Amino acid sequence: PRDGRIPATSAAGCENRDFSLYVHIPFCSARCGYCDFNTYATEDFGDGIGLGTYADDAIAEILFAARTLEASGVAKRPMHTVFFGGGTPTKLPARDLVRILQAAIDVFGLVEGAEVTTEANPDSVTFEDLQTLKDGGFTRVSFGMQSVVPEVLKVLDRTHTPSNVPKVVAWAKEVGLQVSVDLIYGSPGETLHQWEQSVRAAISYEPDHISAYSLIVEDGTKLAAQIRRGEYTMPDEDLMADMYLLAEELLTEAGYTWYEVSNYSRSEGTRSDHNLAYWRNQDWWGIGPGAHSHVNGTRWWNVKHPVPYAQKVRAGESPAAAREVLDTATRAFETIMLMIRVREGLAMRELLAVHDEAQLGASLRWLVSQALIEPDALTSQAEPDPEAHVRLTLKGRLLGDAVTRELLPEVSDEHEEH
Repeated sequence: PRDGRIPATSAAGCENRDFSLYVHIPFCSARCGYCDFNTYATEDFGDGIGLGTYADDAIAEILFAARTLEASGVAKRPMHTVFFGGGTPTKLPARDLVRILQAAIDVFGLVEGAEVTTEANPDSVTFEDLQTLKDGGFTRVSFGMQSVVPEVLKVLDRTHTPSNVPKVVAWAKEVGLQVSVDLIYGSPGETLHQWEQSVRAAISYEPDHISAYSLIVEDGTKLAAQIRRGEYTMPDEDLMADMYLLAEELLTEAGYTWYEVSNYSRSEGTRSDHNLAYWRNQDWWGIGPGAHSHVNGTRWWNVKHPVPYAQKVRAGESPAAAREVLDTATRAFETIMLMIRVREGLAMRELLAVHDEAQLGASLRWLVSQALIEPDALTSQAEPDPEAHVRLTLKGRLLGDAVTRELLPEVSDEHEEH
């Protein structure tokens, strides 16, 4: 609906659910070959729409969100986490990022000690920017490092200079921000030794948090076309597994603990609370072109292009392109898909709610026999323990898709598309 009103079925019961804000900044200096995010390498779209007016447009949607939640009867909740992603959020002046954050805090409030993160490109941020962000309420910065090897960065179309990463990490720590760095493994042509160099380099910068994602080649990207033309070849599954195991070994040795299949932190206090909110299926409002939102089983996503987005929020209308109300089966399906990846695991009660207990017991016994899940999911009688959580072993993390397939109830084709 044009007013963006949230259905009563989703509005009810929100007071017990955490609320987060995601702010999408759709600007980049250049588009990376592997990226399929909603980003634009232009700063001016004409008609007074672009980088210079973006903060005002984002604030207009924040005000719209507050009005809509109130009109829908959703209990007002302070934000548990805020995350600025992109694109490259630091393409916007730091003062604009702070202005957007402060507008959101004015409207929603912020839980004490809440995590407020922005992504940043190591080439596009200055010491003064980081100081402005810290003074303005940001608590954490996530740098897209990807690799320390110039040839790998070239394949990924990353423009930053590897030597800038330790410099910006040190600056961020100096001003008092928590620091995360993102790595990507499995680029075409990348060797195990090159990946080891990148992991060791990231560890040497002593960030609070390290993400290690496998490269996923999305249709429609420049990299997908290059692979299709035979310019590049993707590594095989054995090399990908070796890369994951190497990262696990080096990161664990250096004092980092996995808390989600691709994420490692130095302590419980330095995990990404915002990502945990997604994995736990909490509520969030996504601000900006193409941003996705979720409130208690209702999900919607904004128009992708910055021009119609700006026109709608300036007119006080919902910028949503479409929405869906999830049925119980789909919500259960998604909870299984997300929570099995997290160290705390998937609550057995979630599985018992959608499975025949005898069938579930057989699946769990098979997964334990294959050393894919921890054995404490079963009672001493080898039955599903209703108080337990299903947690992946290291082998299970490597074969997570197989575990997920085994745990998903028989679902219709419609659910398989989600």
